[in-house]
Amino acid sequence: MSATDVTILDYGSGNLRSAQRALERTGAQVTVTSDFNTALQATGLVVPGVGAFAACMEGLRAVKGDRIIGRRLAGGRPVLGICVGMQILFERGVEFGVEADGCGEWPGSVTQLPAPVLPHMGWNTVEAPEGSVLFDGLDADTRFYFVHSYAAQTWEMDNVGSPLHAPKLTWAEHGGRFLAAVENGPLSATQFHPEKSGDAGAQLLENWVKGLS
Repeated sequence: MSATDVTILDYGSGNLRSAQRALERTGAQVTVTSDFNTALQATGLVVPGVGAFAACMEGLRAVKGDRIIGRRLAGGRPVLGICVGMQILFERGVEFGVEADGCGEWPGSVTQLPAPVLPHMGWNTVEAPEGSVLFDGLDADTRFYFVHSYAAQTWEMDNVGSPLHAPKLTWAEHGGRFLAAVENGPLSATQFHPEKSGDAGAQLLENWVKGLS
């Protein structure tokens, strides 16, 4: 049986090699590339991201990453966003008073955390919902590694009357509540870095890869 193929989208932002090594430990066959067709056709696509929202979106558009994400999701093909790779899935990001458009897969804005100390850097617990696939097998006191100053702090998608299952939302706190992860059909994302989160992050990535087959 061949390994599940996962592509990490290289658009000039993200911890590509550490993410690659972490995913390879799950048994996945991992490719790092900016090639449109390879990213489009992979069983699973990972969209990493570090730095500023607007700069990440500029890099993403340069490799048509926003189109890749949209087309994959339209076909029900899994995507996992990490850190700023999660943030750019929302409609907009606001940094230093400057607003930038995101991919718009989810409504809402990414804004600065209302915390006295920024960035939020280090280990933190999360509040995962019942039935989560990503956090399956992980205890409630499990800690994950965060490094960010901005996050989505509200969830604005209205699923009332929708035949689709409501997204599973995971929350964390640093100066206030913010979204630490979202599981929304084929689209999942984490604000923390699973590739830097030791055994807990390895378990989360393994859970995601298992769900690809």
